[in-house]
Amino acid sequence: MAPDPILEGLLVPGNNNTDLEQNLQPDHPAAPNGHGLGKRAKHLLLFSTVCCIGLVCFALSTSVVLDDIALPTSSGKPELKRVTHAPSAAGYGNGTLLGAVASYLHRTSFHFQPEKNWMNDPNGPVYYKGYYHLFYQYNPEGAVWGNIVWGHAVSRDLINWLYLDLALVADEWYDVEGVWSGSITIREDGVPIILYTGSSAASEQTQNIAYPEDPSDPMLRKWVKDPENPILRHPSGVGIKDFRDPTTAWKDENGQWVLTVGAKMGTTGMALLYKSDDLKHWELQSNPLHAVPRTGMWECVDFYPVANLGQAAFDSYLGSSPSKYVLKVSLDDDRHDYYALGGYNRISESFVPDDVTRDAGIGLRYDYGKFYASKTFFDPVKQRRILWGWVNESDSEANDIAKGWASLMAVPRAVWYDTETKNNLIQLPVEEINGLRGHQVTHKGIHLGAGEVIEVPGATGSQLDIEVVFDYPNVTKVVHEDATHDDGYHFDCSQGGAAHRGLFGPFGLLVLADERQKEQTAIFFYISYSRSKDQWTTRFCSDQTRSSLLPDVDTTVYGSFVEVLPNEDTLSLRVLIDRSVVESFVQGGRMVITSRVYPTVAADQASHLFLFNNATTAMNVRRIDAWQMETISMHAI
Repeated sequence: MAPDPILEGLLVPGNNNTDLEQNLQPDHPAAPNGHGLGKRAKHLLLFSTVCCIGLVCFALSTSVVLDDIALPTSSGKPELKRVTHAPSAAGYGNGTLLGAVASYLHRTSFHFQPEKNWMNDPNGPVYYKGYYHLFYQYNPEGAVWGNIVWGHAVSRDLINWLYLDLALVADEWYDVEGVWSGSITIREDGVPIILYTGSSAASEQTQNIAYPEDPSDPMLRKWVKDPENPILRHPSGVGIKDFRDPTTAWKDENGQWVLTVGAKMGTTGMALLYKSDDLKHWELQSNPLHAVPRTGMWECVDFYPVANLGQAAFDSYLGSSPSKYVLKVSLDDDRHDYYALGGYNRISESFVPDDVTRDAGIGLRYDYGKFYASKTFFDPVKQRRILWGWVNESDSEANDIAKGWASLMAVPRAVWYDTETKNNLIQLPVEEINGLRGHQVTHKGIHLGAGEVIEVPGATGSQLDIEVVFDYPNVTKVVHEDATHDDGYHFDCSQGGAAHRGLFGPFGLLVLADERQKEQTAIFFYISYSRSKDQWTTRFCSDQTRSSLLPDVDTTVYGSFVEVLPNEDTLSLRVLIDRSVVESFVQGGRMVITSRVYPTVAADQASHLFLFNNATTAMNVRRIDAWQMETISMHAI
């Protein structure tokens, strides 16, 4: 397929993004002597241009798609289209994309994001009087970090959202440089309160409290700060810039409130422990909830119980049901979210990890891609724990300014204890996401030869929900017959990405790919054997090296190990694709990778889905299902 002439004209090799986009800014004043369009006319012209481009691109790409799908066979179903080329390490040309078009192509359709400007951490998610509330770090003045306040939105179903007025603004000495992250705690009388970090003009981080002006308002539209703020200041030994992000408070066995705040001393990250009788006057305890050397500053600490059996979640931290505890920390040093499973010693009021080699900050991660500053809450409606996480951009700041927005939230995930492995959490999209599924295509029993790529007909478009199951290959036979084979730990996801060929990998999907795969995001499994350790290991990777023709985007290859139990003979994968974000849930949610990608030609109906096998051994696909996804509603009241 020849490059789309409309988009090709907007891809200008060698041009400077900033210069090109500044020439198209609608807010530039009119030319001297009255020449040129006025501001309002420029806005209308730009809006009309973007709409026309979208319509033309859709029409052109649709005509191509109709030609691509094979004619029905005698069974009435289109055949899978086999392609002759597999992923390679070859490069391709670069270009720059106009800001207005990039915003149109890359703004998501079923992920939460503000109408415009910058967003980061989710704050204080809670269910209250019939509404799910999501607060978030927000810059009302631009698409870069700064001027941080609390944005606010509400939803009946976690899917469609209403934007509300700002909940908290920077208007006091203790938060004049930013109303930073925090949590919501429900008091005994059922009223929610906000505990948050403020940053002063001196960059001192303090903890503060706010109350709803009208607790009878289910939307909690107005908040009032306590006149006694700040209620907590940094303790001795902790720097003024290293004390932030209070958790949701919980009750101990004596009826006192317990709270943790992230901090560090030297290079030791920790969750400081405080106790209170009234949620306002707090006393620092002699020991932290937990601390791990050489992990640096702990941000956005989260601490909660999960059931030992089943998917049940708890509101109370002291319930009688058998439970594990999860301690999550966001590491400021590497911007990843780590968690550890363990117990809660109620006497010392400390977290005890099950495995010190997988402790907070050094072991498991929620997500091995773009996912940070996460926060969970208990959903009383469906008795589940829900996880929100911030997904940052992977393009340049200049591109974000040109788009007029930056960042989004991952889809809300249900979280529970993995009773099969007993050493990790399961994360999957909340069930409400399934309600966005539209037209479905299904294929079964697909043979993927070595080096083969097969297009999945009917699975076009840049808004998809995909479920695929691969047979786990017969690796035992290979070990006995091929005594010299030893991929071992030599393979790494970043070692050639999807172009690195091995005996049992890579194989998986090419998503957001154009017909000729000039743009493609490969998400794949790679199975290897280490003779010295006498074990097979399975990795899952997300390769962004060929995801976009744009020059200034991140091309990291994400990946890590995924546990496959001896009695499991399949590898499963669910993928949510939403224009510029790819969320991969592996082996029933045992491992997750979120990627940001910025396709230019592989957009809208010009985006195709392929199965690929770049291994030297054939693979089998038991089944693949793909659904078109609807667009959600997000608007202001």
